[in-house]
Amino acid sequence: MDSLSQLTLGAAVGVAVMGRRAGIGKAALAGAVFGTLPDLDVFIDYGDPVSNMTYHRGASHSLFYLSLLSPLFAWLLCRLPGQGGHWRGWMAAIWLILITHVLLDNMTVYGTQLGQPFTDHPFGIGSIFIIDPLYTLPLLLGLAVALIRRGGRGLAGNRLGLGLSTLYLGWSMLAQWQVGLKVDDALAAQGVTVERRLVTPTAFNTLLWRVLVITPDGYLEGFHSLLDARGELTFSAYDRGMALYPELASNPYVARIAWFSKGFFRLSEQDGRLLITDLRMGQEPGYSFNFVVAERGAGEARALAVPEQRSDRLALSLGLDWLWRRALGEPLPPPGQWALGQ
Repeated sequence: MDSLSQLTLGAAVGVAVMGRRAGIGKAALAGAVFGTLPDLDVFIDYGDPVSNMTYHRGASHSLFYLSLLSPLFAWLLCRLPGQGGHWRGWMAAIWLILITHVLLDNMTVYGTQLGQPFTDHPFGIGSIFIIDPLYTLPLLLGLAVALIRRGGRGLAGNRLGLGLSTLYLGWSMLAQWQVGLKVDDALAAQGVTVERRLVTPTAFNTLLWRVLVITPDGYLEGFHSLLDARGELTFSAYDRGMALYPELASNPYVARIAWFSKGFFRLSEQDGRLLITDLRMGQEPGYSFNFVVAERGAGEARALAVPEQRSDRLALSLGLDWLWRRALGEPLPPPGQWALGQ
């Protein structure tokens, strides 16, 4: 999730556990710091953009490592004036702050290696977008009440914010499951051979869902809003570029993205430059993670020593206009096709 959500969640958990014993201000500050801590791995340079992407949310998001570090962090906090008798409380608070950070990241589609060192599988439920105001606002408001009102009413407001945000996460999984059932029925009715499929929310909401389907011939993309009138779910078909795969199969960066994306990737060639795209994050025609991994010379694909990242996105104003109208049930074509008609 975005940094603001993680900071606020950490602060809210800190207040809920240690607000009465350590003071609301100190508990919120400690929660904000430790709620941000796992994401500091973003500042580590692993040498190339593919590694930077796929090692993010790695060891720093391990349930095992964070559990081992929690007693040490609690001991350090107990060195602060007036906190010496609260080691158990701080250990519980820090552990919950760190673990809720990891579990919240796991709700997004990106991929969180929470099982390290036992497995490096990038887990991801994918039921919430990386930024969702309806998740973050209850946390912010509840925390604000706690900081302003103090006392029992302030703590109750903070607990209410935590409860509402947690319920929203539960709603997101329920909505994802419901849309998935509709998608499976539609694919079966249309006779689509499915190798794998993914249902994720579009930006900033859990009303409009994007459907990505890998087929033997390419991939399909479709959208379904919970406010759509009854009707057949339609898909747009795209070439996945797998004819390029024999040339790129031995490229370590291609293998890395293929693994990290769980097979939801596309290969393409543009002006003699060969790219791999993670199809999970973005939508046609714009994706955040495109990597140039090779160049064609004398007919052969030669791997780049260091891949290059490209990000292609729709204009913000156009994308938001399409997003909200489509989320409210307006039967618009996919954003790239709709943009051409404007």
